[in-house]
Amino acid sequence: MGEFVRVETAKGIATIRLDRPKMNALNRQVQEEIAECARQVDADTGVHAVVVYGGERVFAAGADIKEMAGMSYADMSVHSGALQDCFTAVAQIGKPVIAAVTGYALGGGCELALCADIRIAGESAKFGQPEILLGIIPGAGGTQRLPRLVGPARAKDLIFTGRHVPAAEALEIGLVDRVVPDTDVYDEALSYAARFVGGPALALRAAKQAVDRGLEVDLATGLEIERLQFAALFATDDAGIGMRAFAEKAQATFTGR
Repeated sequence: MGEFVRVETAKGIATIRLDRPKMNALNRQVQEEIAECARQVDADTGVHAVVVYGGERVFAAGADIKEMAGMSYADMSVHSGALQDCFTAVAQIGKPVIAAVTGYALGGGCELALCADIRIAGESAKFGQPEILLGIIPGAGGTQRLPRLVGPARAKDLIFTGRHVPAAEALEIGLVDRVVPDTDVYDEALSYAARFVGGPALALRAAKQAVDRGLEVDLATGLEIERLQFAALFATDDAGIGMRAFAEKAQATFTGR
């Protein structure tokens, strides 16, 4: 458990909780702690789904600008790899990941939310990639994950202007998947995550990998990724359990094997 990021686990759901007052600024230490927590929940077989949450007031308002301001090109050319690795660790969690977003999700905060599979936002949440206003561009996946999610034209609008996007617009353009009252964000995320507890963990991991890897390649290669993942699941106990339960009109009890 880190100083600013911790894992809270209950009923098969892990919450990666950011807690660096006041705005959860993502300095180097927070980045490292996020990556450590991501690896922890990925490896924990007792965790079936993950919620990323910054608390009731803010998700994450971006990188620590004071820390970055003192860095040279030489410094950032080294650190930028570690920065991306931190967010990639979240994206590569082989379980459903839900971002529960309240308040600001700006810059690195928005990029962190983009690493989740599902984004649930409060009505007053605001998203954005304001790096251009500092004379730089997103460096933790924003120029890559955002256009894959909302399309290149919309992504360029957000990145070129650096403007803040309210929750309603974020829902309209597909940046978030659900908007709920601010007070309900975390509970809604937990409720969604709960449906995966006791589910076929290997099939969920395979589905996530097939979709994510498939988005990076041409259709023919993507279909081959799907075929291999699909066939491999027939070597699992869960596939047999699921199909026997279907034939017997019973509820499947998966083992994750």
